[in-house]
Amino acid sequence: MTFPFGPMDGDDQRQHSSASQTWRSGTGNRVAQLRYMALLWLSGCALLALVTWVCFKIGFNEVATECVYLIIIVLLSLLDSFLTSVFLSLVAIACLDFFFIKPIFSLDMQLKEDLPGLVSFLISSLVITALVRHVRRIVRVRHEQAELLDLTFDTVIVRDMNGVIKYWNRGAEELYGWKRGDATGKVIHSFLHTRFPMALSEITDTLVRTGRWEGELVHTKRDGIEVVVSSRWALQRNHSGQPKATLETGNDISARKRAEEMLRQSHATYLAEAQKLSRTGSFGWNVSSGEVSWSEETLRIFGYDAGVHPTVELLFERMHPDDAARVRQAIDLAASTGQDFDLEHRLMMPDGTVSHLRVVAHATTDEAARLQFVGAIMDVTEAKQAEQKLHETQSELARVTRLTTLGELSASIAHEIGQPLAAIVTNGEACVRWLDHPAPQPDEVRACVTQMIAEGRRASEIVHHIRSLAKKNVRQKIPLQLNDVINDVVSLTQHEVLSHHVLLCLKLARGLPPLLGDRVQLQQVVLNLVMNGIQAMDGISDRPRALRIESHEDSEANVVVAVQDSGAGISPEHADLLFDAFFSTKPNGMGMGLSICRSIIEAHEGRMEASNNIQHGATFQCILPAITAGGT
Repeated sequence: MTFPFGPMDGDDQRQHSSASQTWRSGTGNRVAQLRYMALLWLSGCALLALVTWVCFKIGFNEVATECVYLIIIVLLSLLDSFLTSVFLSLVAIACLDFFFIKPIFSLDMQLKEDLPGLVSFLISSLVITALVRHVRRIVRVRHEQAELLDLTFDTVIVRDMNGVIKYWNRGAEELYGWKRGDATGKVIHSFLHTRFPMALSEITDTLVRTGRWEGELVHTKRDGIEVVVSSRWALQRNHSGQPKATLETGNDISARKRAEEMLRQSHATYLAEAQKLSRTGSFGWNVSSGEVSWSEETLRIFGYDAGVHPTVELLFERMHPDDAARVRQAIDLAASTGQDFDLEHRLMMPDGTVSHLRVVAHATTDEAARLQFVGAIMDVTEAKQAEQKLHETQSELARVTRLTTLGELSASIAHEIGQPLAAIVTNGEACVRWLDHPAPQPDEVRACVTQMIAEGRRASEIVHHIRSLAKKNVRQKIPLQLNDVINDVVSLTQHEVLSHHVLLCLKLARGLPPLLGDRVQLQQVVLNLVMNGIQAMDGISDRPRALRIESHEDSEANVVVAVQDSGAGISPEHADLLFDAFFSTKPNGMGMGLSICRSIIEAHEGRMEASNNIQHGATFQCILPAITAGGT
């Protein structure tokens, strides 16, 4: 077979085949429709003929027969289109004219008398048929919409403003167990025993104001089991804007809520175990209501049973007497200002043991804008004990370092003690000579004895300083002058300065404010810096070995001691390691001196700095807070 535009390829053949099938299908449908219409018209004509014979035999008049015809036409027209109504109506008019309008058995009629009735019948038949078909179409559409609503797994319920159920879909039937006939007409909230998350009046106000509301409701099914439903309400209004009905859709979230509860319980269990392992409890405090909540670990920390209702007063029952006033002041301040707080205090337990706690709280507000705090309570007793042991270890290490330094200063110490002893001996010999003189001179003897007493006190003071540096001291901070600490160290290092050919220069500012510190520890810091400066200049031969010790007050009201040498300075690769433990540039150094010095200065709330000088050497500074007029 040939075509005007050449042979067809595969795609053309498929398209032609598809078009042919479509045409044949359309043709077949039209033929079937014509057959159905012809059969319906023939059946309608036969039915009208039968009705006509019955009515004629019975003796119905024209009006009665018209009513019967109208019923048949309406019923038959529902089976097909409006055209069937027109055809059957015309057939009925012909039957009326032939059998019931005089003269009978004739199609003649009186136009003025018979035609208006027949026209009225035709119009009534067509109008009633159209209305019935329209109503049927509306019912069919609504039925289809209801079937669509029945396809959803969600519940769909329509109720009026009094809560009376008007529609109940299949999803509601499956969820709640009641059929549509059982539920329709019932008041929904009493029917389902609804439990609301808030007052129903508040929900209704929101619905009327915004047209929508959604939340979680608890309903009771037919078998008595409660279900949690995620419900969504939408308000329908009439033409005047007044609320008319409510469409409520929902889905069952009971399984999800159970899973969430199990997850919450699991999280709570893990949290409780984690708090127990970390010895950290949690708490909440609503300031306006005074309501307090504690976790299990918090109850354990305070030593209360699990059934105890926590209050703020229970906290102060365990509070250490020395800390109670300070803690109450901090809590009152936080409650009045709404600021976070972080504090440490002690507990005095019933058995006499003391626990150390750290409390951290964060201020928030609830939905009603009421102030509340959430926080954590950490039992830091073990940490405090470890810190105390660390302090003791550091103190012992510092003492060992001082002993090592004193060993290095042994020659200087011997020299310092030897000087007053030699002076005592010399003055003693002078006293003997003055007493052996033919004319004793008591005034000269008295002067020699006075000098002997002064030299003895000087020697005693030196021994006292040495013993203080050597013994394992207990940290005790007292007000003292920085210049006095520097002078104590200078007196111990005179021999070292002379033996190493160092030029010592002191520039001590007068009128420095006092500082709060441990005299022995600060002596150790200055002594270490002086010895490091002397040793840093051992290999210097091309310039003077100058060691400068200076004290002054900076712009921030701190007192500063600076030790400056003229040695090689600090190499860049060692700058970040100077204060690290066990780091030393000395061949036989332990690397603990500067590390201990920094720990001591930081314990005095100060800081240490090291820098190279402009020309030669380095400067080490200790900056310490002074005692101000208002306190430390």
